Amino acid sequence: MTQYEPVIGLEVHVELNTKSKMFCRCSADYFGKEPNTHTCPVCLGLPGALPYINEEAINKCLQIGLALNCSISEKSLFERKNYFYPDLPKGYQISQYRWPLCINGHIEVEDENGNALMIRINRAHQEEDTGKLTHIGRETLIDFNRSGIPLVEIVTEPDFHSTAQVKDYAKKLQQLFRYLGVSNADMERGDMRLEANVSVGKSNGHPKGVARSLPNYRVELKNINSFRFMVAAIEYEIKRQIIALERGEKLTQETRGWDEDKKCTYLQRSKEEAHDYRYFPEPDLPELILSKEKIQKLKDSLPKLPVERAQQLIEMGIPKNIAFASVVTVQRADYIQRAIEYSKARGVDMVGIVNYIINRNIYARGVPPEQAVSDYQTQTTNIISDQGELEKLAKQAIKENPRAVEDYKQSLLSSGDESKAGNPNAIQVLIGAMMKKTSGKADASKLQGILKLLLEK
Repeated sequence: MTQYEPVIGLEVHVELNTKSKMFCRCSADYFGKEPNTHTCPVCLGLPGALPYINEEAINKCLQIGLALNCSISEKSLFERKNYFYPDLPKGYQISQYRWPLCINGHIEVEDENGNALMIRINRAHQEEDTGKLTHIGRETLIDFNRSGIPLVEIVTEPDFHSTAQVKDYAKKLQQLFRYLGVSNADMERGDMRLEANVSVGKSNGHPKGVARSLPNYRVELKNINSFRFMVAAIEYEIKRQIIALERGEKLTQETRGWDEDKKCTYLQRSKEEAHDYRYFPEPDLPELILSKEKIQKLKDSLPKLPVERAQQLIEMGIPKNIAFASVVTVQRADYIQRAIEYSKARGVDMVGIVNYIINRNIYARGVPPEQAVSDYQTQTTNIISDQGELEKLAKQAIKENPRAVEDYKQSLLSSGDESKAGNPNAIQVLIGAMMKKTSGKADASKLQGILKLLLEK
């Protein structure tokens, strides 16, 4: 039977945390400030005002591109993207279309079963943000404080085929921005905004995730400001499009919004194509010429990113799921690294101390890592490591936590490969329950192995 396959591409906009705006010297610290107080002739688009480029914003855009494994263009141009909307005072946005700064990157994501998928990054380019519209009753108010804020747009190829992949990608991007220190990436404040291009194709017996060809239309979901809303909007849109196709309707290019109250998407406008924006080079700004030395210097300045830091922990013997949980934020990763170094000097079990810090959320309590190691040593003096005793504890955990067991079992069944590991979060739930019951005295690393054996039987 013919099956429908979602085909999804993402556009992520992230505001950079520079001190000044993209093309003028107005303060970029606009959030929560009195409307229209962070403006000047440049960001208000007044006649005769000339823009000039914020070098720090360009550097941060390049850092994002390098972290996403992009090639950096040695020559780049800004262009005028022409359209008329109240929040765009000049009548055009200074952006990049034909000559972006960063191209042809990639990043790995996971689906709901932990299967890896490589997502191709088409581009990461620099542009400016627009003003902000606020609708009150029948009136619309405009605040130009945000107009001209440095904005980077990251565009993927249409490589996603599930909302789990989309959510993992968005979270990894947010984590990446914070590791690099280029943005707060706070979605509630609008620092990071998501847009999805959603189509439905026919797989016609092809492997899952491979449509025979790209559909000849796409629906763009605009300016979604939470992971939860993005997942809900995409899932609704997939169902809506499948129903329409089953009815024999012809789907066309359009832009839709998400109505959280009604839990549905709604039509905003017919989608423009690139030629509708009449792009042409910005005559008031010079070409960007980037030397190989500058690019290499920026590459050398990048911090260790989450995947690299997690891999280092794995090589030390920390289980993969615990390693990635350890590097969720830079601060937690630094804390755990200090605790591990202190543990190694004192012969303390590294896996045990990392489990202890994560399961008890020690980092969030403000306890110094050295103190955490000492507390762990005190509590594990009479550690339970006997195989028989641990098996009893594991069986008790399985009996008392049926939901975690079911989650583990379902992940095995849905993967279709019993040799693959089940849901690692379910294992952590069971370990956490037994650590709590034994006041942290169970040998967590041994307990994990026993639980896996029992669950997979």
